[in-house]
Amino acid sequence: MRTRQLGDSDLHVSEISLGSWLTYGVGVEADKARACLDAAFDAGINFIDTANVYGRGAAESFLGEALSDRPRDSYILATKLFFPMSDEDRGLSREQVHKQLDASLQRLRTDYVDLYQCHRYDDHTPLEETMEALSEVVRSGKVRYLGFSEWPADRIQAAIDMAGVEKFVSSQPQYSLLHRDPEAEVIPLSAANGISQIVWSPLGQGVLTGKYKPGEAPAAGTRATSDEMGGFLKNLMIPATLEAVQNLRPLADDAGLSLSQFALAWVLREPNVASAIIGASRPEQVHENAAASGATVDPALFERAQAIVADARG
Repeated sequence: MRTRQLGDSDLHVSEISLGSWLTYGVGVEADKARACLDAAFDAGINFIDTANVYGRGAAESFLGEALSDRPRDSYILATKLFFPMSDEDRGLSREQVHKQLDASLQRLRTDYVDLYQCHRYDDHTPLEETMEALSEVVRSGKVRYLGFSEWPADRIQAAIDMAGVEKFVSSQPQYSLLHRDPEAEVIPLSAANGISQIVWSPLGQGVLTGKYKPGEAPAAGTRATSDEMGGFLKNLMIPATLEAVQNLRPLADDAGLSLSQFALAWVLREPNVASAIIGASRPEQVHENAAASGATVDPALFERAQAIVADARG
């Protein structure tokens, strides 16, 4: 497992990281989730990403218990705030930054998180208030570094330009062969300002694994058949996209990789990407995906893959 520096921080994160959205504490049984976590450490993954809203605290609570026997300096832990935790608790106000961080730390059973991320931009709170509050928690020692997820480019620039506050070191966008929007503005802006990408959904909710075949019902036990996890797949489970993914298989074969590894290697071809976050419900998925780290692929194969997907997605 290779590592990459996270922006201008002193954190070196594994190229493949383990996420917990829709999985741990929610859609995956505890024993299986723990087995995936153990597999991640076995594979050299050192970066664990979660959020307060995942299972309304359940994912953090699971991780707090599961990580409690491991030395705190043996892994890099990231969480987030923004989405509603109750009817009153949401957003990025000063009050919420402090309140939600303290609640997350309690659930995670730790004194600090390595990375605290704004899960979305808060249009109802002045940016100055948010950045000042985030700076306070860094200076208190409860947070080492700051990040954001899915912020508009103009708001990222405004935070960069703000004086007297701690700076962001990470951006967490959706990015994959099926979703390349960050290339237009977010990645160039980030690269110029000491901010790395930690990518969510690099496998397009599992579609880029090739397990969903056009014209066939999803296999039992897959994400697409899960009540908790399947709703996020609807815009990807269309025949043209599924067929395009199957047409990527010969390219992956040429590279000596599985489809999953090929898709992850494509994400990691971007120098501004520090880590690709995977979700896993079985340990073997963790090991397969972790093997994408360090893969060497002919750029011509990636170009052909991009053309296949572009033709299908319009």
